[in-house]
Amino acid sequence: MDAKTNPMRHLEKLGIPYKVHRYEGGALSGTEVAAALGEDPAEAFKTLVTQSKDRTYYVFVVPCDGELDLKKAADAVGEKSVSMIKSSDLLSATGYVHGGCSPMCIKRPMAVTVDSSANDRERFYVSAGKIGYQIEMASADIPKAIPGVRFADISKPFPQ
Repeated sequence: MDAKTNPMRHLEKLGIPYKVHRYEGGALSGTEVAAALGEDPAEAFKTLVTQSKDRTYYVFVVPCDGELDLKKAADAVGEKSVSMIKSSDLLSATGYVHGGCSPMCIKRPMAVTVDSSANDRERFYVSAGKIGYQIEMASADIPKAIPGVRFADISKPFPQ
């Protein structure tokens, strides 16, 4: 890899061990990325950004084998409702582009909630902050890597 991303530098600064996995940039959905890397979609997580009615942003991290349950997500952060932000607003809000959004080193301070299923996994795979790069780290290191992170049941299976 030519240069390290901010999340990689962040993990190194904290002394958190991690591995970088590279995939072809055409895979944008979480399930496509997991398949490209041969990862278990239940261990590969995607980072989603929402907003409340008053435009407060919230970050939710859910397994790639499911989707964000907006009602559970709103409850987890004490809001009446949340909705996904527009893709066109993602870069200005987070500093990341669609398909390369990491829950670490976000441009603006935002509450981050990770699906509680991450606690049942040994490994945690998440975007390294750039399309084509994924970070693998121990799930036990999530609280150290993402200060103030909350864990909650915020995902649901894809509709059949």
